[in-house]
This record gives sequence, structure tokens and C-alpha cells, in this order.
Amino acid sequence: MCICVNCYFVDRCQTYHAVETQHQQPHLTENPDFEAQEPTINVNIRTKGEVIEMEWDVVGCHSFLRETGKWASLRPGEAVPT
Repeated sequence: MCICVNCYFVDRCQTYHAVETQHQQPHLTENPDFEAQEPTINVNIRTKGEVIEMEWDVVGCHSFLRETGKWASLRPGEAVPT
């Protein structure tokens, strides 16, 4: 699971914005102004017949500042990305 969902900077982060793009998800912000320091991203690649699926998860980041439930507070009622 992406650690970003519990990060203080999730709604301002350029790295999370890129992950949203890769997952074709709506952005929390159109103009992120925070550059994460040394993010580590796991990319899982799966094939289903002719279809290739890629899942991107930020699993480490020197800028991570825990704010449990931050993503959920920005998108109340929506399922938290996993």
C-alpha cells in the first residue's frame, strides 16, 4: 500500500501526483508544489492475457510526515486507495 495516504504532504506532493496519473485517478490537486525527498516507488507489473497492469506504490520517502487518515479526510466517503 502507498504510504502517501497517511502523509501530511499528500495533497501537495509531486510524487503522489505522478502516482495518481499512473493509476488514472483524479488528482487531489492540479498544481502540486511539494517535491518529495528520495521517494522509493515499487512498481508491480501483472499480465492478464494481452493486458499489462502496472501498480505504483510509494513505499518509502525521506519527506514522509505521518498524518494518519490524511487522504481520507480530503476525500470523505471514498475508498482509500490500496
